[in-house]
Amino acid sequence: MKAGALGGRRKFGSLGAGMVIILGALAGTATSTGAAHAASQGPCDIYAAGGTPCVAAHSTTRALYASYDGPLYQVRRSSDGATTNIGLLSAGGVADAAAQDSFCAGTSCVITVIYDQSGRGNNLTPAPAGGYVTTPDSPADATAAPITIGGRKAYGVYTSTGIGYRDDSTNGVATDDSPEGEYDIVDGTHYDNGCCFDYGNAETTNHNDGNGTMEAIYFGNAKYWDTGAGNGPWIMADLENGLFSGSNINSQNPGDPTVDYRFTTAMVKGESNQWAIRGGDAQSGGLSTFYSGPRPAGYNPMHKEGAILLGIGGDNSDGGAGTFYEGAMTAGYPSDATENTVQTNINAAGYGPGGGGTGTGALHADGAGQCLDDPHGSTTGGTQMQIWGCNGQANQTWTHTSSNQSTVTNNGTTDCLDASGQGTSPGTKVIIWPCDGASNQQWQFNSNGSITGVQSGLCLDVTGGATTAGTLVELWNCTGAGNQRWNLG
Repeated sequence: MKAGALGGRRKFGSLGAGMVIILGALAGTATSTGAAHAASQGPCDIYAAGGTPCVAAHSTTRALYASYDGPLYQVRRSSDGATTNIGLLSAGGVADAAAQDSFCAGTSCVITVIYDQSGRGNNLTPAPAGGYVTTPDSPADATAAPITIGGRKAYGVYTSTGIGYRDDSTNGVATDDSPEGEYDIVDGTHYDNGCCFDYGNAETTNHNDGNGTMEAIYFGNAKYWDTGAGNGPWIMADLENGLFSGSNINSQNPGDPTVDYRFTTAMVKGESNQWAIRGGDAQSGGLSTFYSGPRPAGYNPMHKEGAILLGIGGDNSDGGAGTFYEGAMTAGYPSDATENTVQTNINAAGYGPGGGGTGTGALHADGAGQCLDDPHGSTTGGTQMQIWGCNGQANQTWTHTSSNQSTVTNNGTTDCLDASGQGTSPGTKVIIWPCDGASNQQWQFNSNGSITGVQSGLCLDVTGGATTAGTLVELWNCTGAGNQRWNLG
């Protein structure tokens, strides 16, 4: 029995297709606050109304059908190996992140299953060994990508080298030259040039089975094959033996722009000798078409095999990096009009960065997928802070107070996050020091995820943009880069 039998419940109403389309037009009027509750429809309701129903629907943030009331994903905690399913606050609503926080309190958790909401049981689990990387992949840290959706906390799937998911035994996914559509929402600021941060259709063998045996969305700035305009990242298609931005192999498509929205909508769709790339800002605005035309030479007809993967390439190439929030795959080639209505629904969902305000929890370094860490739970003033794998321990539990202090308590001693020596120059060490109320111990948590020192105006920065555990934290000129984006919670 597939893991989907654990409870992917979806209640089907009696609305006709015409009524669903009318509701789609209304979705754009929803406010971000309303999105925290049950939606009138989800992306997969819209696809179904357009005649291209979802055959797979994955999300750790929200329901993709208005009537879905099953689990979104499963987490496993390290302290005792126990697992639990994370569901929704209400049918058709957003994730119950508090359930995860409670279950994982004082320990670390990983995401072990991402459930398929379509009812077909196409669940994603950590990928097995493949032809390129011959060892199984690891699951993602369940707390590495906190965000908000509709004003409520949720978590994405943060992947880096060695992390990926797959289902090689699927139901209803397109094979050979059958038409299909795919979309996902990713963090447009978290990417690399490795192969391959994909979501979509892949080989069932976990090996490279030749041209056209894949059709997956790729996001990143790999330059081994095709490229787009600028330096990337780009939305492209992984069709096996190449990432494609258009109809020509190993070429640049100037119509495929660099796309780095904090929340990026990416779409790929294909049918017989026709395919397209579309994308946009998941927080606002419509979609643009970056390519629509014939298949590359050697890729018509296609030979798709119908597996589903996330975060890796078809042969288990695991060098890509990215963060996934939601995505779906359809039977049939969706119309632009249907996809435009899906984008309206995504805008209305209210994706936003986490953090801000007061509160207590881990301070996640978004660009590194790790947490701000007081090394060894030190209480010695002057100890420089670092990033380390999130573990839920006291030395990673920070409280941002109404007076803009950020405190950590170890062995009964509370210290403040401090700009060393009241420094105001880039490169100033960020340390702990006994709390004294000075302005170099006051920190502004900003809506874009950055944290600025009140005295210096500089940003809390992971040195050099590194992602390695033990990398030190300092002040630096604010750049908006991922190594200066943080989430408390």
